[in-house]
Amino acid sequence: MTKYVVLFRGINVGGNKIVKMETLRTVLAVAGFGDVKTYVQSGNVILSSEQTARRVAEIIGEIFPRTFGFPSRVTIRTGDEWNAMVSKNAYPEALDNPKNLHAVIMDDDPTDAALVELASRASETEEFTVRNRVLYLYTPDGFGRSKMAEALDKVLKVPLTARNWRTVLTLQGMLAAI
Repeated sequence: MTKYVVLFRGINVGGNKIVKMETLRTVLAVAGFGDVKTYVQSGNVILSSEQTARRVAEIIGEIFPRTFGFPSRVTIRTGDEWNAMVSKNAYPEALDNPKNLHAVIMDDDPTDAALVELASRASETEEFTVRNRVLYLYTPDGFGRSKMAEALDKVLKVPLTARNWRTVLTLQGMLAAI
């Protein structure tokens, strides 16, 4: 069995696209996934499966809209990929305030031009580093205030989802427990 982190995009944000985590856990378990656990209400799931990541995404892509009435794009990483992402953190100084560090997990590589454009939007205190389809985004003045964070989708133009470092570490702990 392979352990996976499944990240849903755009659910339970601002009272829209409501997904009850209990229902999501049940639907995923009925679909044959094991060890299904969720973290907070924003679509963070740990599960295990003998299926490939691609097949896990296909299964979820089939059952999610039937259950909830709308689609949600998922980003999937194996437990090993997740642990590698954590170990390659480019900003260990941010561990004192993990809400200022985000892992922007991308399904494709952005172009060099897109990364240059993103960098042009950074404030004096912000930085980012890209490693293995993860953009480590350090925003010491706050993610919500960051013009660079605000531009991620528009500028990078690749499927992505972001999680703060506290969530990243919590999910890593949950992976270790299954």
